[in-house]
Amino acid sequence: MKHEFIQRQSRIRFIKQRFTEALCQALQLQEVQAPLLTDPRDGVQDGLAGYEQAVKVAVKSLATDYEVVHSLAKWKRQLLARYQFAAGEGIVTQMRALRPDEERLSPIHSVQVDQWDWEQVILPSQRSRATLQQTAAAIYAALQVCAADYAEQFQLTTPTLPPQLTFIDSAALQQQYPQLPAKQRERMVARQYGAVLLMGIGAKLSDGQVHDLRAPDYDDWSTSDSSGTVGLNGDIILWNPVLDDAIELSSMGVRVDASALRAQLALSGQQHLATLPWHQQLLAGQLPSTIGGGIGQSRLCMWLMQQMHIGEVQSSVWSSAEHEAYPSLL
Repeated sequence: MKHEFIQRQSRIRFIKQRFTEALCQALQLQEVQAPLLTDPRDGVQDGLAGYEQAVKVAVKSLATDYEVVHSLAKWKRQLLARYQFAAGEGIVTQMRALRPDEERLSPIHSVQVDQWDWEQVILPSQRSRATLQQTAAAIYAALQVCAADYAEQFQLTTPTLPPQLTFIDSAALQQQYPQLPAKQRERMVARQYGAVLLMGIGAKLSDGQVHDLRAPDYDDWSTSDSSGTVGLNGDIILWNPVLDDAIELSSMGVRVDASALRAQLALSGQQHLATLPWHQQLLAGQLPSTIGGGIGQSRLCMWLMQQMHIGEVQSSVWSSAEHEAYPSLL
């Protein structure tokens, strides 16, 4: 029992270290330290889908309430501006967050979030789907390197990765499977291709629904590309043979510029956010054009290690029934 536990920890550590190295090399990123708390008054907190409540922390010595971060989507862009990173340069952090408003806990959903939160400066002229696809392909290449090195290090067989990432638009996928809900469409396309970048998430589709909700102030999900497709963001989704289901590994996107921010605040009915300090910086042209996202650390580990439950690679909180069903939860 002790040996199995130590061995599992060793594999988790290897995956996290190796993927960090591969990702930094692929996107020219510098690893930096990240905050756990944010001031809700400055507009840096990630609003996610809009209904999640952040964990509040009363800091006695400062007589101020702070919030545990949901992600670092806007903080990273602010940091890149502060230190004047150039186009092609970027950062990555080992982000930890708490999301207690998850509708349900499951083998892939935990209260605790751990991810590589990364951001790269681009030129305004690079705000396109081509940039999105090129960047996603680079991340996928880093994943392939990590998977190959993990298999060699521990003499193990890993899930099969196709040679290339497949790109598909959420509107096209909805047209292909109009009778299926969004998550079932993801399952179908992931099973077919093995690894996909599902693009254009957040805008309304032809049936009046969105594939999934996105905050209005980081990913650009409203801008039309030169081809007429809408949205400069996407999710990297892998097929998980152990769960016989799709697993979202990463959410990423070209970030909003001033025009897209105004449009998305209006579309989501959240124009009041424009008065916050971070949003005022963006509207004043004080933040660089960037692309960024998050890559799930525990999800990558459970996928590579072929675990049935995220709690087998991450120490979090679960019900007694979950512990009974999965005795090897950490």
